[in-house]
Amino acid sequence: MNATSINPGVQVPSHFIRALPKAELHLHLEGTVAPATLAELSLRNHSPLPWEANRYGASVSEILDEAAVRRLYEYEDFHGFLMAFKAVTERLRNPIDYEMIAYKMMEQLRAQNVLHAEVYVSVGVIHWRGQDFAPIFEGLERGRIAGERDFGVSLLWIFDAVRNFGVEPAQRVAEEAVKFRDRNVAAIGIGGDERKGPAEMFKDVYAYALGHGLHLTAHAGENAGPESIWGALNMGAERIGHGLTAGQDPELMEVLAERQVPIEMCVTSNYRTQCLAPGSEHPLGRYFHQGLMTTINTDDPAMFGVTLNQEYQLAQDLFDLTDDHLREMARNSFEASFLPAENKVQFLHMVDQVAL
Repeated sequence: MNATSINPGVQVPSHFIRALPKAELHLHLEGTVAPATLAELSLRNHSPLPWEANRYGASVSEILDEAAVRRLYEYEDFHGFLMAFKAVTERLRNPIDYEMIAYKMMEQLRAQNVLHAEVYVSVGVIHWRGQDFAPIFEGLERGRIAGERDFGVSLLWIFDAVRNFGVEPAQRVAEEAVKFRDRNVAAIGIGGDERKGPAEMFKDVYAYALGHGLHLTAHAGENAGPESIWGALNMGAERIGHGLTAGQDPELMEVLAERQVPIEMCVTSNYRTQCLAPGSEHPLGRYFHQGLMTTINTDDPAMFGVTLNQEYQLAQDLFDLTDDHLREMARNSFEASFLPAENKVQFLHMVDQVAL
């Protein structure tokens, strides 16, 4: 299989992949909202998608139908994806909404044999919308606690800022993360358009978060060059989200391999957003074979129509990876997590127990 033959969401995962315990390290809460759930949220909050109705010539009542809502997830490039993501966040209005989607996400994770997840919450967008975050976080925690009870999934939150909004809003996100640090908030991250917000701008924000005991992640090298990844490393990022353009800089590749900086790779996402052009080769296989610490993730599974098991199968088919290679990727996902060492050991033992 090559990149031109990818049909996201149709891979049938092997028995080994389904049995393999996994961690998901690059997962956006808002990107787990399935079309049926989005339709429910639109009805509950009396918030149809009028701009979609105008675009497709549909009526407002039709746009509340699940099939019509699916059109929202049909976009052609990274900008279109960001606009769809924005439309989803606009339909999350209150703590009950966030509690529901957190719980549903954990149910979906367990179905993929994901035992641990570290989930981005777009706190920067919540602030931008003028919503009171504290009650929303209470809703998130209710969903997490119920999901852990019912599905046995471990979960940590990552509070995500938006580059495009500037430094002061990012600092506010970091302060929220510090405030809730003792309630399963492990890290801060930063997303959005890298070209509009270079990592260097946020160095003091990251220093503040690190000084208060938080871990640091950053989207980098997704829609910008290797200089964006260097910038993320220079401000202390412990993990790199996407990292697609690292291969353009041999020195950077050496640094990433030597330091074993985890790379959170999301194959289907990169093709769907056209951060990788159709027909081009995804770097995951090359990174793995060159010794980088790669992990497999879904990014926004509902918006891309994929599951983590399908992503593992896609990676195996695209890059001729063996089951042992996939086991190593699964081990990487737990080793790269922000879990305490004793928890990692327990999960790694479970990964090693799966028979080929």
